[in-house]
Amino acid sequence: MRIAVVGPFPPFRGGIADLNSALAFHLSKKHHVQAFNFTTQYPKVLFPGKTQFKKGKAAQDFENHRCLSSINPLTWKKTADSIVDYNPDLALFRYWMPFFAPAYTSVAKRIRKDSNIKIIAMCDNIIPHEKRVFDIRLTKRFLKKMDAFIVLSKKVEEELLSFIPDAQYQYSPHPIYSIFGEAPSQEQARKKLEISTEKVLMFFGLIRGYKGLDILINALGIIKEELTDYTLMIVGECYEDEKKYLSLIDQNGLTNSVHTNFSFIPDDDVSTYFSAADVVVLPYKSASQSGIVQIAYHFDTPVIVSNVGGLPEIVEEGKTGFCVDPNPESFAEAIRSFFATGDKESFRTNIVEYKKRFSWNAMITAIEELAHEN
Repeated sequence: MRIAVVGPFPPFRGGIADLNSALAFHLSKKHHVQAFNFTTQYPKVLFPGKTQFKKGKAAQDFENHRCLSSINPLTWKKTADSIVDYNPDLALFRYWMPFFAPAYTSVAKRIRKDSNIKIIAMCDNIIPHEKRVFDIRLTKRFLKKMDAFIVLSKKVEEELLSFIPDAQYQYSPHPIYSIFGEAPSQEQARKKLEISTEKVLMFFGLIRGYKGLDILINALGIIKEELTDYTLMIVGECYEDEKKYLSLIDQNGLTNSVHTNFSFIPDDDVSTYFSAADVVVLPYKSASQSGIVQIAYHFDTPVIVSNVGGLPEIVEEGKTGFCVDPNPESFAEAIRSFFATGDKESFRTNIVEYKKRFSWNAMITAIEELAHEN
């Protein structure tokens, strides 16, 4: 089967681009794959971060054709024409935000007009975390151009069916990231990061309001006297004012126990941070699913997450981590419980078995089955 994958790839940074590279790679083991990448993902004026591009070499860099600008309609026609010329059996769009709906809708509309290519959307979100005017209208227009869908969580499945009750779709959870290489020992990782405490927690990923970093900081404030000899690593570029979180850390008396690295981590350094952590804490206030959990599982690192969106679907309670209400008290209790067990290795052993259900073979099979359904 010939497959066109449309969406961001490296040199763009972020979980969407990383997963697209991995997806194209795994699809290419059985099929002929062409990746159609962005030239412009976000205009600079709308991008809240420091850069949209990776620093250093990408962990996995699938060859791609950079042709699509989210804001230049001239490229929408050219991209559609390039896809039609490639003559795939399947065009797979990676959808996660209505901002890209006009470009995607235009490309899909032209593909449908000029060919019989089956068109599938892989949906990380249907309804975005940060809602804006016209989101619903733009999303509806895009969804109507699709023949079928892959949804990465039950939460997204519910959202899809609220728009298209009779949608043809497959549910396939976010696969485990396997692109960040082998893990150093915990001792080596902590030495490199200059961490000497017995216990290490980590918040990892882009920092936005809905990610709930304030919940985690306040949770540690509750148990700071009883949770001895610990470090919280806050690792990720902040899309808000960093001072907001630094002030909250200070207010909770945590300055000497929190290490902040408000920057986007190069792929080569990801393994060091996850290997150093005893547990990854994600106190999201809303979520569809999380690629961060799947990175943690790749390194056999347990997680404590909020019971929102699709997160409960990917945590085995008390075995691979904990799933609790998104408030400081609940996270404080979960952190307390995790370290009180005194048996961190049992969590890691459980993860080794549990993560097998998030295989790439399962996702590839789901795509193939949809592609061949009438």
